[in-house]
Amino acid sequence: MTAGPVVGTPYGAVHGRYESGVAVFRGVPYAAPPFGALRFRPPVPPEPWHGVRDAGAFGATAPKPPYSEAFAQYLSDPSVPGDDCLNLNVWTPEPGPGARLPVLVWLHGGALTRGSSAVPVYDGRAFARDGVVCVSVNYRLGVEGYGLFPDAPANPGLRDQLAALEWVRASIAAFGGDPDRVTVAGQSAGAISVGALLAAPAAQGLFRRAVLQSGPPEAADRDKVRRMVRRMAGRLKVPATAEAFAAVDPDLLLRTQAEVGKLSSPVLGGPAFGVVVDGDLVPGDPLAAVVEGDAGAGVDLMMGWTRDEYRLWLVPGGLLERVDRLGSLALTAVRARCRCGPEVTRGYRALHPDAGTAEIVGQLVTDHLLRIPLHRLADARPGSSYVYEFAWPSNRPGLGACHALELGFVFDTGEAPESRMLAGEGAPKELADAMHGAWVRFVSDGDPGWEAWDATHPVRLFDAGAPRTVRGPRDRELALWGTGFSPSGTRSRLPVRR
Repeated sequence: MTAGPVVGTPYGAVHGRYESGVAVFRGVPYAAPPFGALRFRPPVPPEPWHGVRDAGAFGATAPKPPYSEAFAQYLSDPSVPGDDCLNLNVWTPEPGPGARLPVLVWLHGGALTRGSSAVPVYDGRAFARDGVVCVSVNYRLGVEGYGLFPDAPANPGLRDQLAALEWVRASIAAFGGDPDRVTVAGQSAGAISVGALLAAPAAQGLFRRAVLQSGPPEAADRDKVRRMVRRMAGRLKVPATAEAFAAVDPDLLLRTQAEVGKLSSPVLGGPAFGVVVDGDLVPGDPLAAVVEGDAGAGVDLMMGWTRDEYRLWLVPGGLLERVDRLGSLALTAVRARCRCGPEVTRGYRALHPDAGTAEIVGQLVTDHLLRIPLHRLADARPGSSYVYEFAWPSNRPGLGACHALELGFVFDTGEAPESRMLAGEGAPKELADAMHGAWVRFVSDGDPGWEAWDATHPVRLFDAGAPRTVRGPRDRELALWGTGFSPSGTRSRLPVRR
């Protein structure tokens, strides 16, 4: 092995690399390989090793199907073979005890079926460059991590994330991090995971701050998850049990999962994998536990969404044009999807008279799935919650400010080809400086640089030019749902804070 940093963990020493002035450790096990007798079971600690383990390359990624061709042109998702997929990566400016630097733990998105810590967009060097120890985590996905079986515990993928946080608590000081200054952050399914951990009694005390980007605390309907498993079982002609699924060829299992789930999407709905209430790790609905109870008390929150989340769900494959052609039929369908009355769709039409049907449908679904619950969460934590919207439109045709576009700006990895897959060429570096800087400040001291949530609903807008704060930019739409929001006709004319 070449010269590089060596750090001890509770299970053995690891040998990293110095890259661009920071120390990087990849593929560090935090739990044992979840196969054999451990298939579909909660994670257990890894076997200790003797000597020094090489941590120069990304570890195995969790089993997952590839993205469809329509999505693969926008989203990178490398696959690394191997069973030892419960691993994590650490970027640190100063390995060794004594530094006591703030820590960011990153949980990737991907609908709980795809994604990994090896995605180049999530490279943590910029965080380490700016004084933050960055940890990115692999966890079980799809039916392996979120299948619901009568003969196995629920939520093994979420239990993996909890085990990773426990590893951070026990080990991160040796990498220069402060175990009392941990922020857990995620996007999309990763943010939903953060919300579940925020509400989980077993995770209390493992992190001080949390970031939820494009995903709220929520629990999936158990019947929807069961339907995924039963449909897979029907195609495979096996019982819908963990024991039977464990005997299926792994590649066939992944292909079947992809076939059963191909018609599910945030817009269309349908059966899908998700975090479920299990009476144990997730004792009740996570949003209710945080909003109506004291779960996650004392945890500072930062929450955000993109202006045009829905465009990543509708543009690939031409679904946006098909929704536009459906017209009123699409609006009727989205009312059923969002459980709202015709007055809501009429109200959106009145507020956005120049918008096409697909845009109305997309914004309705985005508000239903993301903005309403995140507003509720912020309203329950005024003074310690910060909210933002990412509004810069991609340079790739049709994407707008779509789901996941902001991640290359958060990690300041805009030069990576994988970031340009979504952003196109010429993404503004000053926007990455602003977005990444806000995350660094929040992780470091809990203040991203604008005022905390209050009755005026301040939202930091990240777009071309300097970031600015606007008041209640979504309040008029959200008031249509009858959820207690007040229209912001006067708020929108309040002075802008720069």
